[in-house]
Amino acid sequence: MPLTGRRSVAGPTRHHWLRRVGALGVALLTLAAAGTVADRGAADARPTTGGPAVTDSHADHRYELSPEQEAAALALQAAPVRGSEFRANCASKGRSPDDPIVRPGQAGASHVHEFFGNLTTNAYTNLASLVNGGTNCDPQADRSAYWVPTLYQNGRPVAPESVTIYYQGITDRLNVKPHPQGLKMVVGNPLATSADQNPAARWSCRGQSQSSRDFLACPAGSKLETYLDFPTCWDGRNLDSADHKSHMAFGLGGLGGTCPASHPVPVPRLEFLITYPVTGGGLTLAGTRNGANVTTAPGYTFHGDFFNAWDVAALRYRVENCIVAGYVCGTNGQWIQQ
Repeated sequence: MPLTGRRSVAGPTRHHWLRRVGALGVALLTLAAAGTVADRGAADARPTTGGPAVTDSHADHRYELSPEQEAAALALQAAPVRGSEFRANCASKGRSPDDPIVRPGQAGASHVHEFFGNLTTNAYTNLASLVNGGTNCDPQADRSAYWVPTLYQNGRPVAPESVTIYYQGITDRLNVKPHPQGLKMVVGNPLATSADQNPAARWSCRGQSQSSRDFLACPAGSKLETYLDFPTCWDGRNLDSADHKSHMAFGLGGLGGTCPASHPVPVPRLEFLITYPVTGGGLTLAGTRNGANVTTAPGYTFHGDFFNAWDVAALRYRVENCIVAGYVCGTNGQWIQQ
């Protein structure tokens, strides 16, 4: 039967759910911007500035939520997750100083990002290249591009151990629509100068309840994790916007709430769950500080990007069979039973 209260979970889903509940202490999300991708060796050989000199302050990355949207984001992050989701398991395909949403067509102009999913993502990526490209995601029907700033420990880049992309029914679940193919979204504030300027950043250690907007020094036997939640409402017209954020909004009223009139179409909430095989300190991110691309940015500058290239029919099936129907589904879009 469909779940209306506690989630039905099995296998890894239950483990991830317990960790997500522990991470709810950091509440509130802040929208902000944030050839083929070079392999890790090539990207790491670049100067610590991450590529060519930056010609502007990256002011187009900055974004602040209205008081209403801050409250909405807080409520959504704090809401308990119900039995209404499906997921994709992806892996890192390499890193590069590119950003096909914020710096399209400008190879090497961004700080270094770690890319997941589609194997062709680079500065020149468009919808056609994604749809025709390969992917390392399970399911193969997800050819989307996902990316976040590269993590460093003591100056060395660290690839994620695992990347799970959850698609969840949080806002107006019974009326949720699939993300339109070609939709672009960003979340998080890479220009934050203090933790309170980017509540989207959320770090924790596997098996522990504490969470923080800045890095935690995870103990031996644990691993570093981060969660990143995206908006749940679309304006119904634009696949992108000049600031890469205005076409999206957070639903109002917390779990089961509704979309604002300006963004009337509820969509699944994306949640990145990324696990890194590191413990201890010495952690930094690729980022932009004082107009320059660096590899020494603090943890509270974490952010992420999504460029949707799902197979249209496969995504629609999962939204209807899992989210609208009220089930927890695996990567194949089938219900997970206890």
